[in-house]
Amino acid sequence: MDDLIQNSAQTEGLRPPALVMRLARMGASFPTRLSFLRILMRRLSKEQVRVTRRLWEMTPEGYGRAVYTLTLGGHSYALVAFSHHLPPEDRTDRVIAERWDTTYALFDGLPTPDDLDRLAENVPLQEAGRMSQRELVLSRANRSMRLFEHVVSALARGDQPEPEILDQTGYLMRTTAVYGNGKFGLADRAVIAGRPGLRGAFQVEMLTVWLIRHFTHDLADHIAHARAPGTAVSLSADTRRRLGIGNATGLGMAPFLVTHPELIHSWVHARETALARVRALPRARAQERAIFADVLNRAIAHAASWSVPDPVQMERIRELRTDLAGIRALTDSGSLHAPYPWEGLLIAASACGLEAQECLNALVMEPYGALVDDLADEMQCGLPMRLDPSMRLSDLAGIIRHDYAWALKIDFDQPDETYQFWYVSEDKSEPRLGVRSREPGVELETRLDVARQVQELSHAVHRAQPADSVAAFLMRHPDQRHIVERVQTIAAHPYGEIRDNLIGRACLPIDLLRFKLAFFGATRFDPKSDRWTRITLCQGAPLAGEIAQADPDGWAFWAPPDAGAA
Repeated sequence: MDDLIQNSAQTEGLRPPALVMRLARMGASFPTRLSFLRILMRRLSKEQVRVTRRLWEMTPEGYGRAVYTLTLGGHSYALVAFSHHLPPEDRTDRVIAERWDTTYALFDGLPTPDDLDRLAENVPLQEAGRMSQRELVLSRANRSMRLFEHVVSALARGDQPEPEILDQTGYLMRTTAVYGNGKFGLADRAVIAGRPGLRGAFQVEMLTVWLIRHFTHDLADHIAHARAPGTAVSLSADTRRRLGIGNATGLGMAPFLVTHPELIHSWVHARETALARVRALPRARAQERAIFADVLNRAIAHAASWSVPDPVQMERIRELRTDLAGIRALTDSGSLHAPYPWEGLLIAASACGLEAQECLNALVMEPYGALVDDLADEMQCGLPMRLDPSMRLSDLAGIIRHDYAWALKIDFDQPDETYQFWYVSEDKSEPRLGVRSREPGVELETRLDVARQVQELSHAVHRAQPADSVAAFLMRHPDQRHIVERVQTIAAHPYGEIRDNLIGRACLPIDLLRFKLAFFGATRFDPKSDRWTRITLCQGAPLAGEIAQADPDGWAFWAPPDAGAA
């Protein structure tokens, strides 16, 4: 028992899970050096990866197929892209869509003509198609219609598109899904998990997104030159960097955070370890202070250029702008010359809002790649833990008291605490959230009500004999096996549990989405409701043609060059 309690508290020097894994703070997350896209950029740069466009078969209107290839970690990969005519009435970002402007597969190796023909028959169908073990990722994207046409028209006239209009959207296309890990017949993660260049979480998905961005730029160039061959110009490198790839994400992403506790613990524990290493530094050297000052100014410019229609998020952005200005004033006054400067700065910033606190946590890591980047290799997990049937119920009860005190305090007799229920839709097998009192489907509720399950387990354990084993207990209560196994898992993986009631009225799924998307490397969160958001990936990131020479980390907290730092 004592060993398990010690494991569950293996966070000495780190922020405790009870602070970090609350929805409000999770919903204020920012990308860090350990976000998956940042990790990928460093790998591509280190290997001096070169992207080759091996096939381009497009009509003047931009419909057809293309193939881009690269070698990473000694293995070849190919993005196979298809561009389609999409009638306006079929255009939607919802997951129930059946047609898209563009569809993609990341192929393992170099595709043959037969492979391309097979992919042409199946990739445009997405979930309805037949994938093979040669396909690693399946994706689709729709044009940002107003911006895409503005860019093409400007290029056809011989002009670069207007920066102000570019920055209102930030991307030519946005993906509506990036599937991997064996879904729909794709190669299982085990096929690539040990490969050099792809270690860690979601590296192959981020590679796909980065290549899709490159394709969207090429497609705009192609259509412009076909439309006006005598006057058209191509996108400049500066304009291409300004354009990332968008994404529209809804509830489908949220349950992953509950169903993969060991993996989520590995992500958060690595990030918190990185932060603790920086906080423990007794001094900041001049070069480190200069790097921090630069990235802080970029963050200020980033916040100044970040505007969204959502009134709640916009108010949080305004508070962030004020708080970051205050942090800069504090550092300008010489606070970073004091002993343990980063610890002192973060303590001082605890008076700021959550957006500024989490932004600053990301910023202080930027000068210390040599200190923290090795943690990227720890952001994965092996085989999941299995039930320990020999554990005594007294020990299990102790873990519940230690790790789930927050759950035991919830009064589930109050209607607001059981206000929502999670289920899986029949049409697309995607997670959904219903209101218990007025929507059908409660009988199909999925087990995301962790706090309520823990309470039920706690009551059952207290009615049993403390000296009984878990095995004996589960023979009488087989329905409790799942939650017993989870409690035992969290004892060793404390950052794997969200410390809030996920079926309560106060639960906002948008907080779960932002938390996960920040680990991917997403920026410019643009909530469209409390259940789905648009974001931007790769904006400012090195281009395919320059990744071998560019600074892979120089685009953190990217802002338009004319956004200013005030």
